[in-house]
Amino acid sequence: MSLELDPDDLDEMESKAEPAAAESDPTDADPTELVEFDPDSVDVAGDGGTAFTATDHDVFDVEPGLTEGLNEAQTLLADLVSIPSPSGQEAAAAERLKAFFEAHDREVWIDEVGNVRAPADDSVLLTSHIDTVPGDVPVRIENGVLWGRGTVDATGPLAAMAVAAVETGVSFVGVVQEETSSTGAWHLVEDREAPEAVINGEPSGWDGITLGYRGFLAGTYVSTSELGHSSRPEDNAIQSAVNWWSSVADFFDEDESDGVFDTVTTKPVSFDGGPTEDGLAVEATVDVQFRVPPKFTIDDIREVAEGELTRGSVHWEKPIPPVMTSPRTEVGRAFRVAIRGAGGEPRLLRKTGTSDMNIYAGAWDCPMATYGPGDSDLDHAPNEHLDLAEYDSSIDVLVDVCERLQE
Repeated sequence: MSLELDPDDLDEMESKAEPAAAESDPTDADPTELVEFDPDSVDVAGDGGTAFTATDHDVFDVEPGLTEGLNEAQTLLADLVSIPSPSGQEAAAAERLKAFFEAHDREVWIDEVGNVRAPADDSVLLTSHIDTVPGDVPVRIENGVLWGRGTVDATGPLAAMAVAAVETGVSFVGVVQEETSSTGAWHLVEDREAPEAVINGEPSGWDGITLGYRGFLAGTYVSTSELGHSSRPEDNAIQSAVNWWSSVADFFDEDESDGVFDTVTTKPVSFDGGPTEDGLAVEATVDVQFRVPPKFTIDDIREVAEGELTRGSVHWEKPIPPVMTSPRTEVGRAFRVAIRGAGGEPRLLRKTGTSDMNIYAGAWDCPMATYGPGDSDLDHAPNEHLDLAEYDSSIDVLVDVCERLQE
């Protein structure tokens, strides 16, 4: 969900902009696994159209002659959308992206987790994710609109950034598995130095700039109690689990006038309990998730949750800290000028979900923002589509922004 900011609130917003929480250190125990990448598993021809074969490429129903009449940038987008690339299966799309950079004599390789790396001028790093959520959306162009899975989230931003990187000579990385574990982004922050600025690719609309995301914390509550007759008054493990989660949810049940972005969203995602196999005890397990606004740290949430425990314990997964950047950074200013220069009125956005920008903000002390063509309300939707004119406009804006950041 995107929430638009009132430009009159810039001063207040800037005063609230803080670096991401310290526990975002990606060198902590990483629950994600690196995915073995086999570049020989695909057979891909050179740049310039759909003249390639790739693993599972025939899964999608692709309109015949899809790329006829398209320019090179639009052809890259149409090709990438035509290649299924759900998380963990990005290899064919990665090869298509690599071929695009090779066709423009850019240094490029695919790293050990599957990211497409094209280093160059580090005045700014353009990065977006290669993967999409699953879903077979027939690929076609109708009245200048491209339909297909990923057109919005986030193949459109990815392709626009690749084109802008080639035109301006700035660094580019297409990362993998953003939709699941963010394996590509975690690997990137561990494997390279911080650039001077970052632009992360996600849909914001060609005239929108996303400055903030809530963080994410997941954990598993585990409790055990002795098995006794159900007439006994003492709480068993299942009752303790129910009571614990009710207390935590009640604590964060804030006034909705704060707005969704500034509220902690609590969700139990699975609940399991019952007698153990030996019949001597009762067990309870609850998987829980929290969406964390920038006004809280991850430690704040953990402290509250653990403070409500009367029995059992919580095992936390690696957190993703919230992020809120200032609109007055070099990146924010460059976007505002570029969008106005293209005839638009900049919109400043915050999103209630999480993106790879959270990870970059936790690891790199540099200005950043998220940007890309497309309506984020179409993320993961069965009618996902992108107007090619908006895609072209976003490339113009990105090129302008990169050139300003290179000065």
